[in-house]
Amino acid sequence: MNCGRWDYIFSFIKKLSADTHMLLPDRSQVTMTSHFMRSYSKLCIQTCHRRGVSAMGGMSALIPIKADAEANEKAIAGVRADKEREATDGHDGTWVAHPGLVPVAMEVFNRIMPQPNQIDKQLNDFSATAADLLQVPTGTITEAGLRQNIAVGLGYVEAWLRGIGCVPLFNLMEDAATAEISRAQLWQWVHHHAVLEDGRAVTAELCDRYIDEELARAQQVVTAQHYHAYEHAAFLMRELIKTPAFQDFLTVPAYARVLAAEQHTHGGGDLHLVPA
Repeated sequence: MNCGRWDYIFSFIKKLSADTHMLLPDRSQVTMTSHFMRSYSKLCIQTCHRRGVSAMGGMSALIPIKADAEANEKAIAGVRADKEREATDGHDGTWVAHPGLVPVAMEVFNRIMPQPNQIDKQLNDFSATAADLLQVPTGTITEAGLRQNIAVGLGYVEAWLRGIGCVPLFNLMEDAATAEISRAQLWQWVHHHAVLEDGRAVTAELCDRYIDEELARAQQVVTAQHYHAYEHAAFLMRELIKTPAFQDFLTVPAYARVLAAEQHTHGGGDLHLVPA
C-alpha cells in the first residue's frame, strides 16, 4: 500500500465538505508532520506489516531547482528529512517526484533500512483513533494560500486539458490530487464563509478577481493555444467554486470539455466556452 498524502488531504476535504468545523489551513501548512497526516502514515505501515506486506511512503512533491543553488539545497534537505521520517517510522520503500532525487531517497533508506524491508516493525504500541485521523491542523488561511490554490488549479487543469497529467508548478510536481485540493479548498472556504488572516471574507467574487489576475498574467507569457486552455480551466474553476453542491472530481466536467473540443475540431467549428 502507498501513503498518498495529497490524495488523503483531498479525500478529507471531499468527505467532510459539509462540515463547517473541518476547514483546513493553507495547503503549504498541512505537512506530513501534522498529527492527522502522521497518524495516517503510521496506520498505513501498521496495516501493511500486520499482513506481512510492504508499506510504501508518499511522494515528496519537491523537485530539483537548477537555477538556484540555495533553493535547490533547501529542496534536497526537505526531501531528505521527509524520507528519514518515513524510513524511521517503518516504511519499506518510497517514491519521489523527479529522478534526480532518487539518489537522495536511496541513501536515506539504505542507511536507515539496510535490510530488504522492515515488515517485522509492527508498531504494536501505536493506535490510531478516528479523532487522530480527523484532527484539523492549526494554521491560517492567507491571501497567498488563496492565490496559490487558484494558480495551481488553473496551471494544472490547463496542462491536463492539453493531455499532460503531471506538471511542475512553483518548484513542486503537481498532479490531479493537488489540483483537487486547490479547488476543493476554494469551494469549502467560499461556502463556509472562511476568513483570511487579514480579516477579509473568502468569497466567490474575490476568487473571480484573482482568477482574472492569473489569466492576465498567463496571457503575457504563454502561447495563444495555451491561453485558450487557460480560459477553459478558468471557466471550470469558477463553476466548481460556485456550484452549490461539492462536485466529487474536477476531471469529470473537464473530460466532458475535452470531448466537446474534439467534436468541434472534427466538425470544423470553433470551440466556445459553454458549460459542459
